[in-house]
Amino acid sequence: MSTLDTGLTFIRNASRRVSRANGWMGNAFKSWMPTGLYARALLIMIVPMVILQTVVAFVFMERHWNTVTRRLSAAVVQDIASLIDVYNFYPQDKERAQLRRVGQRLQLVVDFLPVGDMPPPGPKPFFSLLDQTLSVQLGRQIGRPFWIDTVGKSNLVEIRIQLDDVVMRVFAQRSAAYASNSEIFIFWMLGTSSILLIVAVLFLRNQIRPILRLADAAESFGKGREVPNFRPRGAREVRRAAQAFLEMKARIERSLEQRTAMLAGVSHDLRTILTRFKLELALIGDSPEVDGMRKDVDEMSGMLEAYLAFARGDSGEIAQPTDMEMALEELRSDAERHGHTATVTFHGLPVVTVKPASFKRCIANLVSNAARHAKTVAITGHRDHRYLTVTVDDDGPGIPANMREEVFKPFLRLDDARNQDEGGTGLGLAIARDIARSHGGDITLSDSPMGGLRAAVRVPV
Repeated sequence: MSTLDTGLTFIRNASRRVSRANGWMGNAFKSWMPTGLYARALLIMIVPMVILQTVVAFVFMERHWNTVTRRLSAAVVQDIASLIDVYNFYPQDKERAQLRRVGQRLQLVVDFLPVGDMPPPGPKPFFSLLDQTLSVQLGRQIGRPFWIDTVGKSNLVEIRIQLDDVVMRVFAQRSAAYASNSEIFIFWMLGTSSILLIVAVLFLRNQIRPILRLADAAESFGKGREVPNFRPRGAREVRRAAQAFLEMKARIERSLEQRTAMLAGVSHDLRTILTRFKLELALIGDSPEVDGMRKDVDEMSGMLEAYLAFARGDSGEIAQPTDMEMALEELRSDAERHGHTATVTFHGLPVVTVKPASFKRCIANLVSNAARHAKTVAITGHRDHRYLTVTVDDDGPGIPANMREEVFKPFLRLDDARNQDEGGTGLGLAIARDIARSHGGDITLSDSPMGGLRAAVRVPV
């Protein structure tokens, strides 16, 4: 059992190491991979094509280009070796006219130079298949000192071979010793690959565009904006997703319309009852009891309006470009009109597409909440290429860190007083967050540099 336990432990440890290695390699691979669908689709098409072209080029180079060049070079060297044999074994041709005539039949230009006309060996080219194969064949078949010149754009190859009393110079056609049409094959291969890649890029752009439109439509709907001229396009799966999005959007809008209609009916009925209460109290006359009842009715009216505003949200309003700097200035003026000290600072382009009335109400709730507990309020707006951020700082007592999420719950108030003038209805922050989230953003609470609370609204632009 101890040996079995040891083996199982070893296998478990090995599997853990393999899993960690796989996880590390997977994370490294993901960090190098593009994140966009368009880039990934192109990569899926390009990588197999590049691998296929590389394999084809390697097989062609190895099996065709090298082999054909070796055989052509060997044939040329064999002809030169035959001429050398004729020169050695038939010396009666003093003028070497017959030898030159035989060379012409072999498509070689033969000449003889003095012994001292052998140039020193030059530097080898970095990559020249012809130079390599000719050098190998000359050393293998002739075995004499030689010098070759294959560099340049000339159609001729010069070969000099050291004989006993002369230097034989031979000019051969480059095409006779080298498979020159191989470059044409590679050019055609690269050209067709480029054309296919261009077609793939254009095709993928047309296929990705409906997906991007669907993402933009969903993002706009999440920000509470209209989605004009959007309809299902593209491949069948993309059209299906777009159709599902449109049906979901219609269901959500229907639900909001039904809720708004129901709330309008409830609001009408309750307001009718409260109006009768006020009329009956007015007919009764003045007394301390009647004054208390009037306050209760007014309090009920305020609570009803707050509850309906929270439930109704910002339905029906259309997002449009709004000057946020001007809107914040209006909120500052309202705060100062009620006896509070307020300042406004804005950075960046002030025009932002929001639902103006509801968003202004969101900031107004935060400002009124700060003014209720503090003497000084500072409003700061900042807009960049992605977000609009509005912060409301105060010098009040703040909110404990463990209660900063709880205060967003409807009807929750931190104070124990039931006086509505002091504690409100407990819906201000809930309404503000609901409006911010309907714009695709959110509200966070933190400590303020002024010593109190900071409420930050961030929505995408």
